[in-house]
Amino acid sequence: MQDKKTKKSPRKILLTILFVAINIAVIAITAFSEFGNSENATKLSEVQFNFWYLIPAIVIFLVALYIEIHKFAMVTKKTCKLTTRAEIKKANKDARRAYLIGRYYDNITPAAIGGQPFQIYYMNKNAGVSGGLATTIPIISMISGQIGFLIIAVICFSLGSLVVQNATLIAAACFGLLFYAFWPVAVLIATFLPKTTAEIITLGVRFLAKLHIIKNKTAAIEKAKHGVNEYARCVKLILKTRGLFIKTILMSVAFHLLISSIPFFVLNAFGSNIEFIPCFVTVVAVTSAVYFIPTPGNAGAAEGTFYAVFSSLSSGYIFWAMLAWRFFSYYAYIIFGGLTYLSMHLEKKKSKR
Repeated sequence: MQDKKTKKSPRKILLTILFVAINIAVIAITAFSEFGNSENATKLSEVQFNFWYLIPAIVIFLVALYIEIHKFAMVTKKTCKLTTRAEIKKANKDARRAYLIGRYYDNITPAAIGGQPFQIYYMNKNAGVSGGLATTIPIISMISGQIGFLIIAVICFSLGSLVVQNATLIAAACFGLLFYAFWPVAVLIATFLPKTTAEIITLGVRFLAKLHIIKNKTAAIEKAKHGVNEYARCVKLILKTRGLFIKTILMSVAFHLLISSIPFFVLNAFGSNIEFIPCFVTVVAVTSAVYFIPTPGNAGAAEGTFYAVFSSLSSGYIFWAMLAWRFFSYYAYIIFGGLTYLSMHLEKKKSKR
């Protein structure tokens, strides 16, 4: 048995090193794409900014983060029917870790496809949650988050022409919102209109098969139906707990309201004179407009759009304000995710002693 463990050890170490190297490479490439283009930047030593505006930005970010972690923990406790103090304490810890590492993977994988799969794996393997519930918790957290943003975006875009004089941005944002809305709308339709969903999936796959994009039509239809039905099953499970789904949506609305408010404080910290409502609507529009860009963390598109839009709206050190905003919207999650990984590693190492 000892020899077998010895043989496995080098392979495990190599896989760990490869995993870390890939993560570092993705983060480095993303950082270079954002920080490397300093063509329009004032030298950092010449920047004059009001530090006091950054304090509310930091507080708002931490409160928003707490809301999302609390939402994840609340869904865990309610669906798993946890009652004892020890169970609730462990659920809070698992929720914090699953959420932060999930966001970490969202920001290093193309189109943010890595977050939910890892969260499902973590909840099942590390938190000891059964397979069905381990899938339900991250999915409900994601869907409620998307619905929360959709509610804010629809309100903003309906008033957008009144406060933001940029028809191109609003049009691009509405287009991006269609991508953002696809899954939550599909899941809600599948939940309440399963036959209609099956017909839509079949028609869509047949169309793609005629274009020779899909080869195995039957397998594709079954796979698509299974995916949507899995999401719908999760929603039905949550709906059995009275008021829980509504609470998650309200918490998601609060989260997006807070996160979308941060650029106002960041821009003013770097000398801007923009008003809150135009800034808020513009941030929501920028977020929607770059949603379908498949780079990790929307790198390249997010900072470029932010700079282009806000440089035309306000004065000040927009380049540095953009980088500060990207810290809150991107790099902070990577830092927290990395610290969570380190904490888990040290805890695991300590338990083996």
